[in-house]
Amino acid sequence: MKEMTEERPKCLAELAGTALLDLQINALKSAGVAEISIVTGYRRELLASRGLIEFHNARWSETNMVSSLASAEDWLADDTCIVSYSDIFYDLSAVRSLLTISADIALTYDPNWLVLWQQRFEDPLVDAETFKMDQDHALVEIGNKPNSVSEVQGQYMGLLKFTPTGWSEVKRIRALLTPSERDAMHMTGTLQRVIEAGRLKIHAVPYENRWGEVDTAEDLAVYQNG
Repeated sequence: MKEMTEERPKCLAELAGTALLDLQINALKSAGVAEISIVTGYRRELLASRGLIEFHNARWSETNMVSSLASAEDWLADDTCIVSYSDIFYDLSAVRSLLTISADIALTYDPNWLVLWQQRFEDPLVDAETFKMDQDHALVEIGNKPNSVSEVQGQYMGLLKFTPTGWSEVKRIRALLTPSERDAMHMTGTLQRVIEAGRLKIHAVPYENRWGEVDTAEDLAVYQNG
């Protein structure tokens, strides 16, 4: 995002005058989430004023998002947690839909993703990843490069739920990797490994209200005009 993130973390980019982080906090609180923490890395001091519990990834510049999430091990191993990427926005119904699902790992997805991706990209498949489910909405594939729109039954949003059992499976899989492989792990690759291990199912929950992922200044313009 060039100059938009040269001096601040991405989560402080503003949509209609409100930081993405504050939109997320508002959605979580409105859904009844009382305790909220943040995993910090770049420019952590700019995130200290919101009264959130902080978990800091000191190796943020060398690792990917799953390593950052592992910094919050104390919470993830102790109780059910909603996990949100920092560069998205959504409303309280997305959070509530995850809280009502009993699965050990669950995530929200946009079944109408193509409309939004056509606004963001000339070719929607440039940024799309496979997302396939069975008839019970259990995820069977995620994160690979699709050859056609038919391989994308929905857009993964970056909003998830882990129970301690679900997080334990992620830990088990990470422990089998080399340190460099662990450092490089991203979330969709991790979820695909969970699927392939076959020890538990990942439940996909449809979400059709307003949301967005912000990767560029042009994305913000799309959402502000939409």
